[in-house]
Amino acid sequence: MKIHLFAMAVSVLAVAMGAFADPAAERPNIILILADDLGPGMLSCNGQKIVKTPHIDRLADEGISFENYYGGVFCAPARWMLMTGMHDGRIGGLENNRAGLLIKRDSGEITEEEFQKQFAELKAKAHPIADNEVFLAEVARQAGYKTAQFGKLDRGFLTWHERVKRFGWDHYEGLYSHVRCHGFYPPYIWRDGEKVELEGNPYPNCGKASQDGMDEPVGKFGKTYCPDVFVESLLTYIREHGEAVRAGKKVKPFFIYHPSQLPHGPSAVPYIHEDYINDKRLDLSEKKYATMVKFLDNHVGRIMDELRTQGLDENTIVFFASDNGHEMYSGPFMDYKKQKTPDGERYDLLDHKFRTSEVDDVFNGAGGRAGLKRSGYQGGMQCPLFARWPGKISAGQKTKLLTVHYDFLATVADLGGIEVPRGKDGISYLPTMLGKPQTKSHDYVVVHNRHRIMGGSALIMKDGFKLIEDNRTGEYQLYNILEDNEERHELSAEYPEKVRQMAKILKREIDSPRPDLETN
Repeated sequence: MKIHLFAMAVSVLAVAMGAFADPAAERPNIILILADDLGPGMLSCNGQKIVKTPHIDRLADEGISFENYYGGVFCAPARWMLMTGMHDGRIGGLENNRAGLLIKRDSGEITEEEFQKQFAELKAKAHPIADNEVFLAEVARQAGYKTAQFGKLDRGFLTWHERVKRFGWDHYEGLYSHVRCHGFYPPYIWRDGEKVELEGNPYPNCGKASQDGMDEPVGKFGKTYCPDVFVESLLTYIREHGEAVRAGKKVKPFFIYHPSQLPHGPSAVPYIHEDYINDKRLDLSEKKYATMVKFLDNHVGRIMDELRTQGLDENTIVFFASDNGHEMYSGPFMDYKKQKTPDGERYDLLDHKFRTSEVDDVFNGAGGRAGLKRSGYQGGMQCPLFARWPGKISAGQKTKLLTVHYDFLATVADLGGIEVPRGKDGISYLPTMLGKPQTKSHDYVVVHNRHRIMGGSALIMKDGFKLIEDNRTGEYQLYNILEDNEERHELSAEYPEKVRQMAKILKREIDSPRPDLETN
């Protein structure tokens, strides 16, 4: 009997350790850097010719690149997928809290009394969090991590201290309102529920620039550039952890989530980067945008340098992704919003879709893909994803594994050696990262979209077929993105049965119940 109990205990311990017992004897630190509106085509490792991104490129060169990876079609559902581990077609996936209330209060448009009244009403009506709901940071905490977030807080668009803590963050610094994130000089930010004033930033709207990006870039909007504040705090967090480790203190590994504001527009920078000051190919708005991408890349480099300085590089896995597909903040942006060509013709969504490669976009930020942010085509939802873990992830790997934002929660659970919470949609891609067989993978992934700009919700199959529902007509388009990632060849007439099968799945998944919240 004693032998039996001992064997059972060993078996239970092995299960509890999960996948982690194989990749390392000690849980790695985890960092997720999430860019905002950054298309794959803006990275020099993906062919970008004007903006050089050596530090992000290094993550790809020294780690693994996911070349069939999907986010949301705009910020709120993308972050919802990351935080919940569920696809955004589930009930609640496209919901977000009303934004702009803080700006109304700070600008004097409404009184403090009216603000408190409206804020109380908003909180009462805000999308409730079920008692049994488990979020990304909570999974990390269950796996033994201390959790920290720096940047664009919550899933969008307005949050508050108690809500951020409910999501599972031990420490946070950032902006409660996503609308305020669209300006880069906020008068204050929030750190663990305390207001932190930022020097020299007088504007309640955080110095939001004009949409065309042609404002004077230097000295107009404020003194303290918010993205720099967040990265400095993040570096301090890493530094303090490294010092504690070297001092022999018993500390938990960290899970850091850095949802950057960069390079979301309207573009605003404290100065033009030296690479672009005299670049005659670029107008002012394009120089500002290029500088924002350069700032993001430099932040990645500083994070990597700090990990090395603190002796944490080999025991830290760094992920880099973007929330949704590409967005333009210069050039023919308004043409896209109107779905008109520069000549005034309307895009027909078949062989004449909007492409950054075929309009006056000097960067070709979507890299030839159709559509942009808010589109059901690849340009609206296909995102970069790189992961680097020295000694564990082989350098220079590339994979076509079908992956999506809602897989990240499951991957963190796998890294931490715990079971994925019941009912989640995501699947860990840790085996693929470690060069091991991916025994479990998606038959399909879902990306929901209610916008009427260039295609609606999409279903992407493991075999490469992608079905897009036209939100205006209810008709469907079919593509094979493994053979035709630019979606130039529409195939529904050739595969009518495939369309019927995939449409049935898509209809079933959109506005479907959440199995992770079901009670026994």
